[in-house]
Amino acid sequence: MKGSRGCPKSRLLPPDPSPGVSRPAGSPKAALSPAGIAEILMNRPSACNALGNVLVNQLLEALAQLREDQQVRVLLFRSGVKGVFCAGADLKEREQMSEAEVGIFVQRLRGLMNEIAAFPAPTIAAMDGFALGGGLELALACDLRVAASSAVMGLIETTRGLLPGAGGTQRLPRCIGVALAKELIFTGRRLNGAQAQALGLVNHTVSQNEDGNAAYHRARELAQEILPQAPIAVRLGKVAIDRGMEVDIASGMAIEGICYAQNIPTQDRLEGMAAFREKRPPRFVGK
Repeated sequence: MKGSRGCPKSRLLPPDPSPGVSRPAGSPKAALSPAGIAEILMNRPSACNALGNVLVNQLLEALAQLREDQQVRVLLFRSGVKGVFCAGADLKEREQMSEAEVGIFVQRLRGLMNEIAAFPAPTIAAMDGFALGGGLELALACDLRVAASSAVMGLIETTRGLLPGAGGTQRLPRCIGVALAKELIFTGRRLNGAQAQALGLVNHTVSQNEDGNAAYHRARELAQEILPQAPIAVRLGKVAIDRGMEVDIASGMAIEGICYAQNIPTQDRLEGMAAFREKRPPRFVGK
């Protein structure tokens, strides 16, 4: 992949408060736009955003901070490296590990993906470039995925003598079906954005722009569609879907009923009814 030479040290930049606003490098701090869209910007150009120990730690820290912020209504994952979303696990770093250390690291990587999947607000991956191996597993852990037409993605672990170990064998078949997931994992095939959308792997594919951030802008648009909706209802809807997909439909209906019951006492439900009655847009506050 191009663009990985002569780059600064690996780091995770704090989320931008809004598009086009630069923030200084340093320890990640959870940041939130006034509109409620939080962003995690991966920026390790020297290794194409490969997931090494430092970056994994920083991602976990950022997620922990954002999880506690009730103002976060949507969380975006994007890249600060042109042409790359995330190249997967840092195999150069892993090559220096003992077998025991590899096992511990992969367990932490799997834990990171589980934390992303369990994030209470909707999450969107903006894939403006390569999303391979662990990079695609990170995107699969998100609720929604947007890809540029030029993006390249795949679970390529079998081409490296490995198999997906951070959730890929479980999340890909749940996303596109068992037979297609097996085909992609067995062959290590790479897909472009249009092919990924045709399989249902991504929600939207957009033509790449000169700045190389078309997927990010489409992801922002998608986040803006979510923002006006009742945040508690959206979060409970996520719980109902995620938990319901793991059980039979009767149990899933029971889970939906529990989530619905939790939403009944909210101020937002009453506001939604009042707004409908008064023929005006609702003003949801997340209470």
